[in-house]
Amino acid sequence: MSKDTRRGTGSAYHDCTERNCSDAAQADGATARFYQGLVHLYCGEGKGKTTAAMGMAIRALGRGKRVAVIQFSKDGTSGEVEQLRKLGAVVRAGNPDGRFLRELSGDERAALRQRQTALLEDARSLDVDMLVLDEACFAAREDVVDEELLRATVCERPNHREIVITGRNPLPWMLDAADYITEMRCIRHPYGRGIAAREGVEY
Repeated sequence: MSKDTRRGTGSAYHDCTERNCSDAAQADGATARFYQGLVHLYCGEGKGKTTAAMGMAIRALGRGKRVAVIQFSKDGTSGEVEQLRKLGAVVRAGNPDGRFLRELSGDERAALRQRQTALLEDARSLDVDMLVLDEACFAAREDVVDEELLRATVCERPNHREIVITGRNPLPWMLDAADYITEMRCIRHPYGRGIAAREGVEY
């Protein structure tokens, strides 16, 4: 990148290339840190990762913040999507036909990666206060998005931008970059009793 992304040089961007985002933010002191956008990571095997992220998006919109949501490998039909748009959020789905990765041919998988990378590139250019990267962990681990671009989106973001990442099995750099890490642990889930996902609850 041509911009100077190093902290402490007057740059308006974060940098995770030599140290994690949390350390970089702390270098400016606790008072400055309070006003900076931070990184949230919702991970784990339990339900509630996307639910928590969407709640954060609604809260931000309720305070007049500008919000964008990129849903990797999802089809954009979940119940919250249209409501978020009505509240002013930009919401983009990476996998409109909703097919599972195991159902895709090599060419189709490559096309999905290209599409999702383009969505991410577009999201980086939006003037938003919060960017939700839903299922970014999965997309990165399955190589259906450009991981370096994803990392740059998180670590070289404008200082004011809040980032929310969701998904199972986050990559090490995501853990390093996060200021908040919440792991969802499944203690009980009705799926174990044969109850399928319910409209308006799970989607």
